Amino acid sequence: MSIQKIDVKYTAVATAENGRDGRVASDDGKLDVVVNPPKEMGGSGAGTNPEQLFAAGYSACFQGALGVVARKENADISGSTVTAKVGIGQNESGGFGLEVAITASIPNVDAATAQSLVEKAHQVCPYSNATRGNIKVELAVA
Repeated sequence: MSIQKIDVKYTAVATAENGRDGRVASDDGKLDVVVNPPKEMGGSGAGTNPEQLFAAGYSACFQGALGVVARKENADISGSTVTAKVGIGQNESGGFGLEVAITASIPNVDAATAQSLVEKAHQVCPYSNATRGNIKVELAVA
């Protein structure tokens, strides 16, 4: 599979200090957070962690992709939500890996339409496209 070229419209920039036990900030100052490993991984859990940041970004991005798809199909997704659960754990090669579970709640459409919208959003979402074939991503409709 070749890497697709894109017409970049925006580039986000963030810098981390001290890795998982430090601070992450964006170059424009809009994001500036303390990061700590979660208690489940031996950390203090006092700050946020990269998995929470990834889950926040993925869910927001997926919700945006859902909106793109819904507009094309004249579907009403008002009141919808997208939740991303990001798991981290040791992989077979001794490193660490991620897995994601995305659940969309779309109250104003029937179950079949909701499932179709979610599957189409998964093809549009940049996070989904970036992770496709690299990590397990499960889709569900609530």
